[in-house]
Amino acid sequence: MDSDRHTHTRRKFLQAAVVVGALSAARVLFSSDGGGPETGPRPSAPTRPTQPPATSAGPPPPAEYAGPASAPGPFRLRPMAGETSRSGPGASPPHPDVAFRLSTDRREIFLTFDDGPHPAHTPEILRILRRHDTRATFFVIGENALEFPDLLRALADDGHAVANHTWTHPQLTTLPPGVVRSELGRTSDLIEDVLGTAPDLARAPYGDWDEPSLSICNALGMSPVGWAVDSQDWTAPGAETIAYTVLDEMRPGAIVLSHDGGGERSQTVEALDWYLPRLLDDGYRPIRIEP
Repeated sequence: MDSDRHTHTRRKFLQAAVVVGALSAARVLFSSDGGGPETGPRPSAPTRPTQPPATSAGPPPPAEYAGPASAPGPFRLRPMAGETSRSGPGASPPHPDVAFRLSTDRREIFLTFDDGPHPAHTPEILRILRRHDTRATFFVIGENALEFPDLLRALADDGHAVANHTWTHPQLTTLPPGVVRSELGRTSDLIEDVLGTAPDLARAPYGDWDEPSLSICNALGMSPVGWAVDSQDWTAPGAETIAYTVLDEMRPGAIVLSHDGGGERSQTVEALDWYLPRLLDDGYRPIRIEP
């Protein structure tokens, strides 16, 4: 793609979005009614649950929600919600332009992690991926990346794809175009400032795209990405449930949704440490998404 053209386009969009986005956001607010692989021992197998918890997503929590109250994160996640499943708050049906599974004639799969970077969980996930010499795609939140730019560099240095998950994790389909441009454009600009290359992949919070947001995503030079396998780690069901959800639903070409931020994610880390070597033993090869 023409990087200079997309950079110019993003800057142009954002100049317009400063005024339009601010006015539109105010209107929404006031009209509302309410390297080499490491070595190490393999973790022991978790006990498989006999009754997995329900996984339906309820309404989004308040804007100030930052994960489970019992395990607050060490950094600000002001606008972020815990429910990130496609069945989230009034999400639109899956759009045909969004990639949910990638065509492959090999046993390739695509691990993805949303809502980071997180100062504790992201490095833990990186260590596991490095140990098994595997690659993944990280959809980062702009305001978190602003606070932890060194983690963006660590992701890129290890060969992972760094992608766009908006600036503050809003539901894009509820926002006017100017705010959508700002959410996606600011995040792309930050990633480019830190890494020298703008992202070419984006994921909408809740997986919720519509025609206007997809048009903006495309104009900013990014391909929209969904998922085929939801690990359900955002429900905090326990590491064993997360692990078996991934293993049971895995198919070649599957895009797997997990989270390294947005709350307390130690269950995600524990589950990954157990299911990743099993996937490798089964002949699967986790790689990064390429547009």
